[in-house]
Amino acid sequence: MDELIKSLEAPENPNIPELRPGDSVKVHALIVEGDRERVQIFPGTVIRIKRGGNNASFTVRRIASHGIGVERTFLLRSPRVEKVEVLRHAHVRRAKLYFLRGRTGRKAQLKEKR
Repeated sequence: MDELIKSLEAPENPNIPELRPGDSVKVHALIVEGDRERVQIFPGTVIRIKRGGNNASFTVRRIASHGIGVERTFLLRSPRVEKVEVLRHAHVRRAKLYFLRGRTGRKAQLKEKR
């Protein structure tokens, strides 16, 4: 039974490095517009990582124009994620950074891990 489940799992995406909550990242995702495909860059902070085989995902939050927060969830094994660049690591003490949703400006900044 275990072999059957393993055979149905999607292969891991080699372009996604090891991520942790608090990482500042740039996610290069393929976007389909009509009959064309293009790469869209989504920069932000990883606020959540959900493990679990095929359903593993990570959520990135960024502040768009006029202080509006935008969150986007990407599948870790998706071929639509072209690559992920880790810009910096932050010092955090919890696994889910949902408290950042209620913060703006300097209060939403995380200290860089040295």
